[in-house]
Amino acid sequence: MKRWIAIIVLIACWMAAGTRTSAQSATVTVDGIAARIEGDIVTESQLNELAGFQKLVEGKAGNRADLLRELTDQWIVNAEAQTARFGRPKAEDVTQAFDDLAKRFASGDAFQKAIVDAGLTESAVRRQLELQIFLSRFLDYKFRPAAQVSESEVQEYYNGEFTKLAQARGEQVPPLDDVHADIRRLLTEKIINQRAEKWLDETRPRLRVEVFAAPEKS
Repeated sequence: MKRWIAIIVLIACWMAAGTRTSAQSATVTVDGIAARIEGDIVTESQLNELAGFQKLVEGKAGNRADLLRELTDQWIVNAEAQTARFGRPKAEDVTQAFDDLAKRFASGDAFQKAIVDAGLTESAVRRQLELQIFLSRFLDYKFRPAAQVSESEVQEYYNGEFTKLAQARGEQVPPLDDVHADIRRLLTEKIINQRAEKWLDETRPRLRVEVFAAPEKS
């Protein structure tokens, strides 16, 4: 959850087995099963795609247990969002997120190389970004109404952590009025993250999850 919130839905479209035919014969490529959550299959391809996305965005991927835990958390959120008929992100929102991610790299070529090095395609990156936006917006929709921040909490954060961080960086502490909205936004997001994590921690043990061993490397 922590990794996922910082960037941190099971993909609604499960990846099907691919087929390849020739004039003489036909070969069927079957994706491995990584886990089964309440009867829904999580494939090795899904796990690998998430790992590649984490590598692209964060520089490294979690281990298999962490990836499966994150996919489980994604399943939980996605299931409730689907029940609520929560809207999917618009194509332009995904494109904006893709462009913002690309700006973190030295050049367009460097970004494309990083995508390939992570074992991804551009469409896979866009798919992951769309899912991250979808999940983030649903969690905001679910928990923001109860995420109330008082004036005293804003003042306390400003006098404490905010001032200490500014001083540690050798910066002048701005007036509270100049940063009031930013502090309120930060504290609100913190509450949303805490409530979302608590919800997932309480929901996860109630699921029927079957985890399969990683396939042997040939």
